[in-house]
Amino acid sequence: MSTLGTSGEPIPEAGSGGTAFEDLPPRKTIRKAVAASAMGNATEWYDYGAYAVVATYIGQHFFPGEHATLLTLATLAVSFIARPFGGFFWGPLGDRLGRKGVLAMTIIMMSAATFCIGLLPTAETIGIAAPILLIILRLVQGFSTGGEYGGAATFMAEYAPDKRRGLYGSFLEFGTLGGFALGAGIVLVLQIVLGDEAMSDWGWRLPFFVAGPLGGIGLYLRSKLDETPVYADLEDAGESEESASHGLRDLMVEYWKPMLTMAGLVVPLNVVNYTLLTYMPTYLQTKIGIGENQSLIVIIVGELIMMALLPFAGHYSDLVGRRPMWWFSLIGLFVFALPMYYLMGTGFVGAMVGFAVLGLLYIPQLSTISATFPAMFPAHVRFAGFAVTYNVFTAAFGGTAASVNEAAVEGTGFLEFPAAYMMGACVIGMIAMFFVKETAGASLHGTHIPESEPQDYGSEAIAEESDAMDAAGR
Repeated sequence: MSTLGTSGEPIPEAGSGGTAFEDLPPRKTIRKAVAASAMGNATEWYDYGAYAVVATYIGQHFFPGEHATLLTLATLAVSFIARPFGGFFWGPLGDRLGRKGVLAMTIIMMSAATFCIGLLPTAETIGIAAPILLIILRLVQGFSTGGEYGGAATFMAEYAPDKRRGLYGSFLEFGTLGGFALGAGIVLVLQIVLGDEAMSDWGWRLPFFVAGPLGGIGLYLRSKLDETPVYADLEDAGESEESASHGLRDLMVEYWKPMLTMAGLVVPLNVVNYTLLTYMPTYLQTKIGIGENQSLIVIIVGELIMMALLPFAGHYSDLVGRRPMWWFSLIGLFVFALPMYYLMGTGFVGAMVGFAVLGLLYIPQLSTISATFPAMFPAHVRFAGFAVTYNVFTAAFGGTAASVNEAAVEGTGFLEFPAAYMMGACVIGMIAMFFVKETAGASLHGTHIPESEPQDYGSEAIAEESDAMDAAGR
């Protein structure tokens, strides 16, 4: 049974061929939605990128002692403890009150907490209260992130045209890598300009202050947008009120299968993500012996190359589907992880090549998150389904990746353990892939789980949609 959309016409059910062209938002509105989502995501991951690359400085001031680096990385993982709670809180709220309001609240909390880290007194000044305050702020960041990422992905997916969801959704991850690269780049410039002594003394605080204006820009962009067309249709049909009363119940009872399937993909996604993008600077410096500046150059160059290729990978997923992209990435990482880590162990040039290869193999996953995961759930439980599933398993496998890798390498001396860890995670992802439905080109409207038909995606369908939008003056 179909529900009525804002235009008064029935909302297409899953697999019906997508949203009517005349109901598509104008291109200008879609671009604004992409920019607002990407900026918020950049703010979120800017913090993780900056925190990871100044981990040695934070360890000196907040965890003085033999295991300063490990304790600092464990504090990075602490923020992930709060993410599932954030998912359970913000997810149902986003399905009940709307995507836009929740995203405004999460970006304020996230940027404010990051800014305050730069203001914290150290253990030399206030003793044990310093790491306690740091942990509290990391928990606030994690709680807000529990709604930010799932909400931003849902927001972008529901604004994007069905046949171009991969392309537009890839810009959310463009923001992710942009945040990581910006954090590493600012630290690199500060290290060169200030020198080690000033950087260790007070310069490490400066990157956290950048989160203030980043959050302000993201909030401004989001305030200029209306609710997504999909959510507007839910409101008109009364489904948003229904989700308020039993959204979580429906999620756990009726949608446990897509939750488990998504969880199987979240495991490799996050193990690879946080091993490559968060733990790598520490790994290259402390385990391979590459200098601080050189290790940051490896990460920044690799991330910039990945950013340049993300939109192309997202667009390609609109042509061939999401499933082939994920299969290619999972198999490729399983095969090449160990050889590339051996190569990174040879020095700076080897690290550049090894990181680049693994980053390129990771792109098919990263570029399609916003197109793949929101489409696993129907509209009335989409925000909650994404936020709860993603954050629970991100907390378990993403937040712990850096500390698990550090502890294993320190304890065993096996420098290639991060590669083995990624390979194991990819096996879990490959098992999950057998249960993943293709959703490229499928409509996200309605209260049924989306699933595409063979004719729902491909170059002809994309061209047809583009021609229709151009003819409408959009």
